[in-house]
Order: sequence, then C-alpha cells, then structure tokens
Amino acid sequence: MKRTILRLSPLLAVLVLAGCASVSPDGLRSNVAQRTEGRLPQGAQLPSIDPKAQQEAQTQIAHWLEAPIDADTAVRIALLNNPGLQGQLAQLGIADAQRVQALTLPNPSFTFGRFRNSQEREIERQFSFGLVQLITLPWRSRWQGWQMEQATLTAAQQVLLLAADTRRSWLRAVAAEQALTASERMHEAAALGGELAARMAQVGNFSKMDQARELALQQLAAAQLARARLNAQLEREQLGRRMGLWGQQLAFQLPAQLPALPKSAGDLRSGEDAEATALRQRLDLVALRRDLDVSAGREDWAAIGSIFGDIGATYSNNTSTERDSGHSDKTRGWEFDVPLPLFDWGSAARGMAKNEVLRSAAQLRDNAIRARSEARSQWLAYRTAYDLAQQQQAEVLPLARLVQEETVYRYNGMFVSVWQLLAQARATTQAVVTATEAQRDFWLAETDLQLALTGTSPGTAPALNTAAPAASTEQGH
Repeated sequence: MKRTILRLSPLLAVLVLAGCASVSPDGLRSNVAQRTEGRLPQGAQLPSIDPKAQQEAQTQIAHWLEAPIDADTAVRIALLNNPGLQGQLAQLGIADAQRVQALTLPNPSFTFGRFRNSQEREIERQFSFGLVQLITLPWRSRWQGWQMEQATLTAAQQVLLLAADTRRSWLRAVAAEQALTASERMHEAAALGGELAARMAQVGNFSKMDQARELALQQLAAAQLARARLNAQLEREQLGRRMGLWGQQLAFQLPAQLPALPKSAGDLRSGEDAEATALRQRLDLVALRRDLDVSAGREDWAAIGSIFGDIGATYSNNTSTERDSGHSDKTRGWEFDVPLPLFDWGSAARGMAKNEVLRSAAQLRDNAIRARSEARSQWLAYRTAYDLAQQQQAEVLPLARLVQEETVYRYNGMFVSVWQLLAQARATTQAVVTATEAQRDFWLAETDLQLALTGTSPGTAPALNTAAPAASTEQGH
C-alpha cells in the first residue's frame, strides 16, 4: 500500500497543480497595485471590475471635480477613469485567463465504435489522453508564472506612464492658464496705450509714427492673447482626455498657480546616484530580467519538447461477438504513441532557444545602458531646470518688480512718461510669464526624472504581451 502511494504521489502532485490554476478574481489588478506601491500619489487606486465599486468611483470623481484639481487628484481620476488604462488592464486579465487555459489539462477523448461483418460483431471502446502535457505541467506552471509576472510588470509600467502623462498635462494646463492671465494683462496695457495714442494724435500731440508703433504693439498683444487662449483650451482638453472626462465634467477647475518650488533639489546628489537608483527600481529592467529567466529555463527543454511533443496513451476495451455461436471475447490493453526521431532531432528548436536567450540577454544589456543614460540625463535636466527656476523666482522676477515699482514712483513724480510706464508693465508681465515657464519646466523635469528612476523610459509605451503560448509551443521552446 505504501509503495502504491509513493508511485501515485507524482501524479497527485500534477493533478493538484492543474486544479490550483484559476483565474484571478480581480484580473491581477492587486498585483499591479503592489508593483506600483509608493510610486503613485497616496490614495490612488486602479479601476475595479466590480460594478458597485465602479459606481462608487464615479461618485468619488464627481466629488473631486467640485473643487480645483491638484496634480495628485488629476492622477487619481485618470487611474480610475481612463478608458485606455481600463482596456490595458482587461488585456492583463485576458492574459491571466490564457495562462489558466494553458495550465489546464486537456480533456481526455472517448471513442466508441461498432462494427459488423458476416461472422461477428465488434464493439470498440477507447479512452485516450496526452502524456506530454501531464508530464510537463510543473515546468509549464513555472514558465507561465514568470510570463504573468512579466505581463504584470508591463501593466505596472503603463500605469506609471499614464500617471506621468497626466501630471505633465496638469502642469501644462495650469501654466497655460497663468500665461493666459498674463497675456490678458499685456493686452489690456497695449490696448490702453493704443487708445491713448489715438486720442493724443487727434489733438496733435502724437506723431503718426509713434501712433503706428503703439498700434503695432496692440495688434501683437492681441495675437499673443489669441494664441495663449488657444493653448490654454488645448491643454485643458489634453488633461480632460487623460482623466477620461467628457461633457459637463470638462468644466473642471484648476488652481490659479503652479506648486511652489521645493527648498532643495532633492536627495540625489549626482548622476551616479540616479543611475544606481534606476538600476535597482526600474520596472522595465525587472521585466527584462524575468524574460531572460524564462528564455533560459526553456532552453534545456527545447529539443525534448520538439522531438517528443506528441506522446499519447490509449486504453482500449473491445468486445467481439460471433454471430453464429453468440460467443463473446473481450480484448483489453494499452497503447502508447511515441514519435520516432528519424528526421527532426531538435537541432532547430535548440538553436531557436539558444538565440532567444542571447536576444533576451542583449535586450537586458541594451535597456540597462539606456536606463543608466536616461537617469543621468534626466537628473542633469532636473538640476538645471531647478537652478533656472530658482534664478527666475529669486533674482529675475524680484528685479523686474522692483523696476516696475520704481517706474511707477517716477511716473507719479512726472520723471517718466506714460509710454515708459506701459513699456515697463509689459516687460514685468513678460518676466512673470518667463518665471512661470521655468517653474513649469522644473516640475516637468521632476516628473520625467521620477519615471526614469522607478518606472520606465519617459515617453515610451510598453506593449502588453497577452499571447499565452499553446502547450506545443511551450514544449518546443
């Protein structure tokens, strides 16, 4: 009895593996959330497949839209409401279902036949099933687990990319609103100068050349205002699209100003620190390492799977009955179907598997080099943007405002003309616009740096591989 149990234990283990394969109830969204933990704003959640949770999410989004939306809230809305992300996560669920299908043992087949001739009647009953899928189930289970980890990492990269794109859109939209406000002030000053020039020209106190200059400035300010208004509308549309908003939801409010600059440039002191952080934390590198593990694990079984990929077993229980005497005779037995390696010795499969390993290793090295370079480049861009924004906020903008105040004092004392006052007002407004753009560029650089350190390459969109290999493919690779 004990020997029988020992003999059956491997089969029982295989059957347990086959029975444990099940589709994730949330489509692996919880696994993606674990991979993105600490990389998203606090309280950010992924869309649920539960209808009740989806309705609650829409209620929460409506509540968020009642107040001005900050950058973190925009990211939270996008993660819950962006249809593109929902489709990508559904693709991950499809990949999980394909994994379960690949690990589920195929149904055995039953054949029933009834034959007769002049002397006897024969009934055939056959029960057959494939052995390779049963034998290779533990290895296929491991490979499929690696593949699903890769798919989860890829989906996590897509989540981080959407979060970064939404944050960039929010920054550009708020900066565009600030620029529009400044352009309106510049247009008001130019319009005031044009009207004053026209009145002075009517009484003969202004030359036609000077009047033409003021009118030209007015027209230039009007064109700049039109472009600023268009840019603000387009940036709002881009942000709304990222957040999956439409209809009345697009009337959302934005803060009047961008976030203030931080007091320091962060913990990273050099490009080497950024490079080391990227090599440790970037999700695309983790996914490529897993891809190399999968390719290496398949290499040893490539030739065996190619040669013996169609082994099958059949149990027969046949009955023959003589028509004259009525005598019946039963025939029972097993049949094994084993391919003979006369032509295909697995050399092609071995070569393909070997080159897949080389390809995966080369991709990992290439992406590691790119990750190092991107981390250094983004850190340099971040530091430069911080220094420039600090210069604008601490030096250039205060000087422009000081000159504006002194010009007003001198105008009140009748030491400068109204034209000099208007010109300085335009210059001060332009200084505000330049400082706002520098502040926006810093936050954009900060977003790109964080993505390059912890997620993937900024501006890329990794493809979600949902093609689960069939059993024969698994054996051949």
